[in-house]
Amino acid sequence: MSPVETPIAYVGIGSNLDDPETQVRAALDALKRLPRSTFRGASRLYRSAPWGNADQPAFVNAAAAIATRLPARELLDALLAIERAQGRVRDGERWGPRVIDLDILVYGDARIDEAGLRVPHPHLAERAFVLLPLADLDPGLEIPGQGRVWALVQRIDTTGCTLLA
Repeated sequence: MSPVETPIAYVGIGSNLDDPETQVRAALDALKRLPRSTFRGASRLYRSAPWGNADQPAFVNAAAAIATRLPARELLDALLAIERAQGRVRDGERWGPRVIDLDILVYGDARIDEAGLRVPHPHLAERAFVLLPLADLDPGLEIPGQGRVWALVQRIDTTGCTLLA
């Protein structure tokens, strides 16, 4: 990525507590106010079964596209600040219920593997609740090292992920 390019970051959004649809919409509004960034669009909202720990409410999921001049680590810090502002407490429980969860799915064509930051998101190609919202935004999006979103969607079971009415 050259210094003059503004990378497009794709952010995954999910919630299954405290009125999840409202939480996801609040996160989308917060993403529109990120510094040094331009909100490019949001997917439709999807309902999906929980991943990992199945003994919890269903999730509402979406994705957003943001052109940003924030380096990936600063973007992650901004996403974590949005989570905290919405009441997310990270208690170490993996795949548990949450008020809001924001993940950098893709950051331009970057591949990042640092403590606490892996891009593209390591489980992106396995999850309908990530791929279907990404397909809304850009079905031809090339996920570095994994392929195009539309091709990845064809490889997974999407039956547990439905559009919100």
